[in-house]
Amino acid sequence: MRGTLRIMPDRSRKRPRDPNQLGKLIVDLATGEADESSLDHGKNPAAVELGRRGGLKGGRARADKLSAQERSEMARKAAQARWHGKRHGSV
Repeated sequence: MRGTLRIMPDRSRKRPRDPNQLGKLIVDLATGEADESSLDHGKNPAAVELGRRGGLKGGRARADKLSAQERSEMARKAAQARWHGKRHGSV
């Protein structure tokens, strides 16, 4: 790869996959009929906040309902799953 510069694609920008729509978008961007900010449809802020609130309290509420023995058993199973099949010294 001598003499070429490889740039990572910007995956946060959603472009049309259809070649005809992509061509129209490129022409619109070049002529100023569309701008890059119009491409970002984003997420519904109310839905994001609702999901965040549930996520913030969900784990804590679940842990409060579990007994110490249940938490210990879950942790033991998780550790076994993490270490299952790994050999000593391999990366």
